[in-house]
Amino acid sequence: MIPLTLAEVAAATGGRTHRAEGAEVVTGTVEFDSRQVGPGGLFVALPGERVDGHDYAATALARGAVAVLAAREVDGPAVIVPPAGDAHERSVALTGDTDGSGAAVLAGLAALARTVVDRLAAGGLTVVGVTGSSGKTSTKDLIAQVLEPMGATVAPPGSFNNELGHPWTALRADAGTRHLVLELSARGPGHIRALCETAPPRIGVVLNVGSAHLGEFGSREGIARTKGELAEALPADGVAVLNADDPLVAAMAERTNARVVLVGQSERADVRAVDVTLDDHARATFTLVTAAGTVPVTLALHGGHHVGNALSAAAVALELGAGPDEVARRLGAARRRSERRMDVTTRADGVTVVNDSYNANPESVGAALRTLARMADGGQRRTWAVLGVMGELGDSGEEEHEGVGRLAARVGVDRVVAVDEQAGGIERGARLEGFDGEEPVLVPDVHAAIALLTEQLRPGDVVLVKASKVAALWRVADALLEAGE
Repeated sequence: MIPLTLAEVAAATGGRTHRAEGAEVVTGTVEFDSRQVGPGGLFVALPGERVDGHDYAATALARGAVAVLAAREVDGPAVIVPPAGDAHERSVALTGDTDGSGAAVLAGLAALARTVVDRLAAGGLTVVGVTGSSGKTSTKDLIAQVLEPMGATVAPPGSFNNELGHPWTALRADAGTRHLVLELSARGPGHIRALCETAPPRIGVVLNVGSAHLGEFGSREGIARTKGELAEALPADGVAVLNADDPLVAAMAERTNARVVLVGQSERADVRAVDVTLDDHARATFTLVTAAGTVPVTLALHGGHHVGNALSAAAVALELGAGPDEVARRLGAARRRSERRMDVTTRADGVTVVNDSYNANPESVGAALRTLARMADGGQRRTWAVLGVMGELGDSGEEEHEGVGRLAARVGVDRVVAVDEQAGGIERGARLEGFDGEEPVLVPDVHAAIALLTEQLRPGDVVLVKASKVAALWRVADALLEAGE
């Protein structure tokens, strides 16, 4: 973060100083975990369901924090923020507090981030926002990697993309930062708009509109309305990078004042992929077609779905001054950065574990299954799809789970293992579709899945592990890899 006095922090947040003169300067990072605070830092006292950050104020101050950003007075220097009003409901969902103090602190944190981003943007910082039903994190990582050679770039770790992670990441930027790449998530209308107010983007990327959070939004059209808040937030001199292959995303061109750049495999795309092929590890090679030239690209990432992600990253880099050859080289050098997302590891015995267990929705599971099928090496390797529940699908949950099971059978997965009764529709769908491999099976829990795989895996098998985060199915992948050691 740029250095700020406590008086400036108070002015930015609408708060007041407590046990401080105001001339004290924050020179370190802004942290909500007292264990991460260092000298010169600012500690954010977030109340939660189990612990209250205000109780750790003394610890943070002892570790060198200049002050605490707090909702109530603490025993030490602080900036006390005012009540936050209508943000209370979202704060309860995020932090677990019940008295609104979490909303107040989050609102203060967002206001502080806005102040810092505005100052940095005036000095040349470009904010890039990425949203979509799936692929946000992988694309954010790709964009960061293609921009880093062009100047200091800040991006969040993993999927740190909500009302806490968004301002926290923005406050990592300093006077030397040229690019701030942010991932925007939403669990309801207005959420993306609010994140855009915290760190106004000049370039916005909308990847797709799928079924993630369908239970909250009610329909794909409802999801599209919210994802499109990013396009609406862009300034007239900004750029909207939209997926030409998704009609609901392409239609967002009518909702933005920014210049529109379409990406995809469609002929109308401005940044286009043609001649796409996948190798036996599902790594894509394609020709990148742009107004500035045409170049070959070979990705090291696994899965054909990364072609669309790479096109979005390419469009951003081209807009910021990179040439096609540079973009192709950087895309080819890009690697997976966030854990449990198409993390491919081969054990000493030849068993390959594809850990894509961070989260799941019907579209991302479909992409993972097609990747798994490609890794079968023309039927030379036996494939396993170990799948768990996909959350937040509302009334369509049963149908969507059956659809995933049917798709697994259609693409030729040899063995479908559904974990937990909530995922029973997957096993049922595979049976209804019919299968050429071994009989699909439903197991009661992670331990049963591990036992089954431990007993029946053969050298050379490929195992995909995927489910929504709530299923914690990464325990299966971890156990398989530990057994391989």
